[in-house]
Amino acid sequence: MSKILIRGAQILGGEVQDVLIDGGTIAGIGTGIEAADATVVEAAGQILLPGLVDLHTHLREPGREDSETVLTGTKAAAVGGFTAVHAMANTFPVADTAGVVEQVWRLGKESGYCDVQPIGAVTVGLEGKQLAELGAMHDSAAGVKVFSDDGKCVDDAVIMRRALEYVKAFDGVVAQHAQEPRLTEGAQMNEGTVSAELGLGGWPAVAEESIIARDVLLAAHVGSRVHICHLSTAGSVEIVRWAKSKGWNVTAEVTPHHLLLTDELVRSYNPVYKVNPPLRTEADVLALREALADGTIDCVATDHAPHPHEDKDCEWAAAAMGMVGLETALSVVQQTMVETGLLDWAGVADRMSFRPAAIGRLDGHGRPVSPGEPANLVLVDPAYRGTVDPAGFASRSRNTPYEGRELPGRVTHTFLRGRATVVDGKLT
Repeated sequence: MSKILIRGAQILGGEVQDVLIDGGTIAGIGTGIEAADATVVEAAGQILLPGLVDLHTHLREPGREDSETVLTGTKAAAVGGFTAVHAMANTFPVADTAGVVEQVWRLGKESGYCDVQPIGAVTVGLEGKQLAELGAMHDSAAGVKVFSDDGKCVDDAVIMRRALEYVKAFDGVVAQHAQEPRLTEGAQMNEGTVSAELGLGGWPAVAEESIIARDVLLAAHVGSRVHICHLSTAGSVEIVRWAKSKGWNVTAEVTPHHLLLTDELVRSYNPVYKVNPPLRTEADVLALREALADGTIDCVATDHAPHPHEDKDCEWAAAAMGMVGLETALSVVQQTMVETGLLDWAGVADRMSFRPAAIGRLDGHGRPVSPGEPANLVLVDPAYRGTVDPAGFASRSRNTPYEGRELPGRVTHTFLRGRATVVDGKLT
């Protein structure tokens, strides 16, 4: 593997230094580093971050390769600055056995664009009735540590308790899609003023908050770890903040789209804005930003949910829920958190690399930018401004809510263990 010298980058937005990569690791950091046989990357004005880690990605393979494959999804991840993603279990067949999670893990190894850590289902077939093979998935080659029925809620309290008890044995975590199903039957968007005016079925905040309240209590009772997926309401923030004040082992994530977009966009009836949980109010958005800034919300996770055009290019009620997000996540975080002064770049590294890697117990990622560490790195040009054009996406799907919107920042280079997967914004 050739040497790479990154010259003049701001490490975590701070001091300008050179970084020498050799043999997949960071060999040296300093000023005026010389390496005659190294490929030089001129990085003046750019931010050097640890490779981003996504706790919540839908890669769709096996079963829905018309939406995404592990290869196309990991290409999209690399373009977005991610060196590792956690692949959700709602595939066909469901990733509820050692065989399926190993298949996804091996496909990730073959893709080579970023590491893929499968998430195992909590229940067989995501049906919420019987625990899946949690131990077998953990003991498999995939080494599963995170379990989720995402797309569906583990709404049975007994099943949820048993899952929390089971994963405690190997320091696993249950990641909950918090949605009380009886409160969201027929829901099409956030319940509130806009839903009432549009006559669309409402998805009330309490449907999320009631499950989170139950699950933090269960986690405390069992002494296990629970992670809240795509937290979306101000009330949910307060419950998580209260649970953390008790010292309970609770973590939470927020998506980029919930940091930027509101339910007012649904007035367009454009199904690209249809997502689960739904876009909420401006007050919720501001509460989520503050909670991410103060650490109540631990990390940003994309909930990258690709769909073929026929599943979105239809009337609102028939459209699938979800948005692609890997290629735009860092830009949205720059706009909503960095340019508003709520986070600095070191904070972005914490919320998009260090903490998600720690929650997922993912070795080799979310590490300091220091000599001897794996060279999983991303270079970002924060001064860049560009209009989002999904025609250029590496993802197989195009269902982005940001088409035509100007967003700041661009990933120029991504390095996976010292190998460039993205150079000058293009896949290698």
